[in-house]
Amino acid sequence: MGPTFSISHCIPNCLTQYTIHRLACSPLYRPERSLREICASSLCHWKHKNTLNSNPCNGHVHERSKSLRFSKFTRSTRRCEQIGNTHYLRPLWTSCGAATGATRSGTTASAVAAMAAMAPVKVAVGQMTSIGDAEKNFSVCADLVEQARTEGCAMIFLPECYNYIGVNLFDGLNIAEPIDGPIMARYRALAQKSGLWLSLGGFQEVGPDPTHRYNSHVIIDSDGLVVAVYRKIHLFDLDLPDGPEPIKLKESDATAPGAEVVACDSIAGRLGLTVCYDLRFPELYQKLRFEKDAQVMLVPSAFTRPTGEAHWEVLLRARAIETQCYVIAAAQCGQHNEKRCSYGHALIVDPWGKVIARLEDPGATGIAVAVIDLDALNKIRTKMPLDTHRRYDVYGPDV
Repeated sequence: MGPTFSISHCIPNCLTQYTIHRLACSPLYRPERSLREICASSLCHWKHKNTLNSNPCNGHVHERSKSLRFSKFTRSTRRCEQIGNTHYLRPLWTSCGAATGATRSGTTASAVAAMAAMAPVKVAVGQMTSIGDAEKNFSVCADLVEQARTEGCAMIFLPECYNYIGVNLFDGLNIAEPIDGPIMARYRALAQKSGLWLSLGGFQEVGPDPTHRYNSHVIIDSDGLVVAVYRKIHLFDLDLPDGPEPIKLKESDATAPGAEVVACDSIAGRLGLTVCYDLRFPELYQKLRFEKDAQVMLVPSAFTRPTGEAHWEVLLRARAIETQCYVIAAAQCGQHNEKRCSYGHALIVDPWGKVIARLEDPGATGIAVAVIDLDALNKIRTKMPLDTHRRYDVYGPDV
């Protein structure tokens, strides 16, 4: 038997067993390295400049360089409560009051190596017709979660505005809450009860001033803990007066934009978080893939019918092909009220651009199921290594 490492001594006790699995999956793992080294090197996957709270880890902040190499450590004596616009790990988990989950100790190097091969994971993409009643919407979401659990899924992805869609954009201001408020507490409890990870596509989060909120994409793990929060960067300001269904929406009237690119680890791989209109800006997805190491792009949406019919599937498949990532696009569908309707057609696309899951009825409430196979993803990336073919010398690393 190889040397025994005590993971509980080098990993913050707020991390779940699955996080330990993800640490073992790190490309930096070597059997001869101590788990303390793996922990220090790999936890940067949780967030650029994330603070570790474990004394044996020395409270390092790990910084990632432009070259995507693990570069340097700097000392930090401050616990991380918020990083930019994104809440991570310790901050919200403490306020949630949820169980932190067990840590694994006495693990041998050979056992850790065995965990490094990540098995395919079954996931569900959801579709629904949200209305101006948060209680009824929660009931629908809970039913979709139960369907996913029954299908043996480990994670479900719900669409933008899963919690509420009002008659006008300003209605969302009236129900906006902080991430640690009672609405999100119900969804944390739902995740913990079902044992599923949840992607909550667009939550009405309290904004920077009384007249603006944030459109926030929240990831919750199976312990009911908030793992990541992304605030929608690109706001949907559109005026299309012509055609059978004229559109005039100006999201920026009542919503403030985010300013941070967010990725996080999950049971389904490393997630790149976006929301709806972000889909039209490929630079964001390039950054998520080549700087944040995303494997699964999330695009929870409430596309309008005219734009959905013209662009929805082709854009999703393009994002999958050009980033060599899975793309999971939960969708709103149908008539929400007298003023608003959505396109539907929730999809899951594989890294080759093939649609591998869609609802039989693209306008109905329900789920579609697919398997996320990261080994297959890695084979595609190996055969066509876009990361090494990119010409930073010509157009720079930020393109």
